[in-house]
Amino acid sequence: MSQTSYTKSDQTKSVANLTLPPSLWAATATPAPETPMLAGEGRADVAIIGGGFTGLSAALHLATANEGGTDVAVLEAAEPGWGASGRNGGQVIPGLKEDPRQILSRFGEKDGEAMVRASGAAADLVFDLIKRFEIDCDGQQTGWIQAAHMPHMLGDLQKRHGDWAARDANVAWLEADELSRRMGDDRYHGGWIDKRGGGLQPLSYARGLARAAIENGARIYGASPVTDLSRDGQNWRVTTAHGALRADKVIIATNGYTDGLWPGLAQTVVPVFSVQVATAPLGENMRGRILGGGEVLSDTHRVLWYFRQDAHGRLIMGGGGSAYESGAVNIYDGLRQRIHNLLPDAGEIDFEFAWNGKVALTTDHYPHLHELAPGLWAGLGFNGRGVAMATMMGKILADKALGTSQPEFDFPNMKPRPLPLHFLRGLAVTATRTYYNFRDALDDK
Repeated sequence: MSQTSYTKSDQTKSVANLTLPPSLWAATATPAPETPMLAGEGRADVAIIGGGFTGLSAALHLATANEGGTDVAVLEAAEPGWGASGRNGGQVIPGLKEDPRQILSRFGEKDGEAMVRASGAAADLVFDLIKRFEIDCDGQQTGWIQAAHMPHMLGDLQKRHGDWAARDANVAWLEADELSRRMGDDRYHGGWIDKRGGGLQPLSYARGLARAAIENGARIYGASPVTDLSRDGQNWRVTTAHGALRADKVIIATNGYTDGLWPGLAQTVVPVFSVQVATAPLGENMRGRILGGGEVLSDTHRVLWYFRQDAHGRLIMGGGGSAYESGAVNIYDGLRQRIHNLLPDAGEIDFEFAWNGKVALTTDHYPHLHELAPGLWAGLGFNGRGVAMATMMGKILADKALGTSQPEFDFPNMKPRPLPLHFLRGLAVTATRTYYNFRDALDDK
């Protein structure tokens, strides 16, 4: 590992309006590791822009690669896990939005198989890292359930279950009566469980990844938003307000917070605010009634909603999404009403938290890996499955930076395709959500 001298800074970790916002996860997370601001000139073999799951996973895999690791530095605008990595629903979901057969049909045998393998193993990677590095994040690999809210949804779920079962994945079909037993009522018509999935405290997981990376030699700089990225001879120069790093290679891992740092990259994704609410800890009789085995669940509504209990018996409900933060605030009441619908005989329910964070959607619903220039990669667009897939993307990007000839997992390099009329994305998201809500309301009636 190369040795370099850096100037320390005692400035605070928060910058501008990038202090960690309140949420259930912020209130209950393990302490954050020290991440001083970058000050002065420095060097790294690999510089990573963004301290969410993707960047932290990449840093950890680089720091622990081979003997002695790789000299890696992370530049984070606020602190590790500040974005959606520390503000999501904490569901660890294997796979991608489409089924293996659809992925192979769309991308062909070689690329499609690589995508299926990587996404299918993503949840196992999360729980393996938790175990290997003793990350304290309430991680439970108790399964992810996808439930059919209408009978005509069962066919697609059966195909999805069959695809993964044919690959010897740890999955099982759930008839309506079995799903009713886990749910405490008969609202769902059946579904399937992927036992590779589960739940965790996402901010604690992000902080655990950061701590493990630091302990293995990585440097993580907080309060260090990158203002410029440019070529400097054979190297890259990554500039912040108070310093700069020269690096042989760079990974951009900014997902829903991608800006204009690299031309056109922000226009390849649509940032959407993911929204959650959480109750106070439920009474013992209620805890055992809904997903008492620790499973996490999402259903087949067009405007997705998903829920789980945390380690302390709080019911956490997420759903929908808005292109605007003001719209996200308007969704909170709808999510609280859904919890009342799940617990109709619970009486008065106390709600402790409501929060949101930006995720990145892509028009094809697939994550995107881009080689933007020699020695410069980006991985983004996890479409609400970022806990597992962003962790896997970090591992894949680490192998790209290392030049690993036969990596354990891979993902195809996709040409960046900026969306036409990207400036109208907010209107498009709002219109689509309104239409899907209308269709869901007709189904529910």
